[in-house]
Amino acid sequence: MTHLNITLWGVLPYLVLVLLAAGTAWRYHYDRFGFTTRSSQLHESRLLRVGSPLFHYGLLFVIGGHIAGLLVPEALTDRLHVSEEMYHANALVAGGAAGLATAAGFALLLHRRLRAPALRAATSRSDRVVYPLFTAVLLAGLIATASGAAADSYDYRLGVSLWFRSLFALDPDVSAMAHAPLVYQVHALLAMALFALWPFSRLVHAFTVPIGYLARPYVVYRSRTPAAPYRHPATGARRANSGRHG
Repeated sequence: MTHLNITLWGVLPYLVLVLLAAGTAWRYHYDRFGFTTRSSQLHESRLLRVGSPLFHYGLLFVIGGHIAGLLVPEALTDRLHVSEEMYHANALVAGGAAGLATAAGFALLLHRRLRAPALRAATSRSDRVVYPLFTAVLLAGLIATASGAAADSYDYRLGVSLWFRSLFALDPDVSAMAHAPLVYQVHALLAMALFALWPFSRLVHAFTVPIGYLARPYVVYRSRTPAAPYRHPATGARRANSGRHG
């Protein structure tokens, strides 16, 4: 095993993790009000209404697919009687569709930012680094997904997944990743670069997703204007509304 492989697949992931955690803590301490996407809806909303949901929902499915593919061992799917053919067909179709949706939404958002002068002016230096990097991550992921359509394609669950899970055991399986096809290695390296830049870009807003809103009780609003008197539908008799108004 070469020193380069040990550095890339045995040391670098932990350095990225430390940078992600420390950078996020630093950003929260010194710029907690900067945990935002810097909304630009006032400048342009037509493309945003299409591109933003397409990108974000597609990305959620992409993340879910990565979690299932990297963390769920092959032994578990075997116990659930999920055949290899079914698993890989689902990964190819569902993963490919989610990746294409994410790429299409991201392309729309980039086009929107480039065509509007106000949006171009609001683009930060970190954006100019993150956008090309995110594009490269998406392309590498789509290529890796498409390569799984071949009959003798690489089974990432016997290589990349083993390496990824071994990181949590603090015993990196360097050889598993070192023998993976180049496109998987490039995808992993680009993803680590993206996570290293995460705390210092607008991507940090992902940590402020309002999950609590799902369980929050409804907010009751009361009108300041008096309600119209109630009129009986049959007799037409009127009765003052006794409700209170805020």
